[in-house]
Amino acid sequence: METLWATIVDTYSPPAIEFTGTLAVQILAFWLPSLIYLSLDLLAPQFSNRHKLQPAPKQPTRKDIQYCFQIVARNQVITSALHILQLSLLKNPSYKISPTLPTLGTLTRDFAISLLAREALFYYGHRFLHQPALYARIHKQHHKFTAPIALAAQFAHPIEQIFANALPITLPPQLLGSHILTFWAFLSYELFVTATVHSGYDFFGGKAKMHDLHHEKFNLNYGSIGLLDWVHGTDKLERKKRVE
Repeated sequence: METLWATIVDTYSPPAIEFTGTLAVQILAFWLPSLIYLSLDLLAPQFSNRHKLQPAPKQPTRKDIQYCFQIVARNQVITSALHILQLSLLKNPSYKISPTLPTLGTLTRDFAISLLAREALFYYGHRFLHQPALYARIHKQHHKFTAPIALAAQFAHPIEQIFANALPITLPPQLLGSHILTFWAFLSYELFVTATVHSGYDFFGGKAKMHDLHHEKFNLNYGSIGLLDWVHGTDKLERKKRVE
């Protein structure tokens, strides 16, 4: 693998490696799993019905799903265009690109720090978007799906897509100067998890159920890994009228 990676680094420019690899990760870790989750109704209906968190009357219509696809595709274009702009302006890759692979210790350290930093950025950004004025203008779009589907993880206003979805994942590894392969590993994990917790299926130890409850009740489970929800007590339903 190290020989293959060294060949890639020697053959292509750093910006081309960063952009192409990042786009490939987005397709493989978010778009592909999301489409697989969506296909379960057709491919394995009994399995699908057995694991769905919410009943059929609450499920989105075909028209809702088609509209979701359009918005998520638009957001993908926006983030990809901004990535190209960033690479053009900086004239350098955002992450470390070297012929050698990151050591396991370095990868683990940067991954763990990025995970905690992403939790903080996402939790507080997400709670901020639930303020009434911002919720009505920006975040309400994401909550159109009270019974979410995997693609709805990025069904969001462009401002939310940039500042609440993309930057909390991409910024921590950039600030750490992480190896591009570490970033891709972290990005893959985060995209797969966000697709899964929005899938509407009860997979992977109740994580989907936690976020599904956020979409249903609105005022709990704001974070990703649950750490700051536990710290702030937002892992329990607030006894007040939910935001509509």
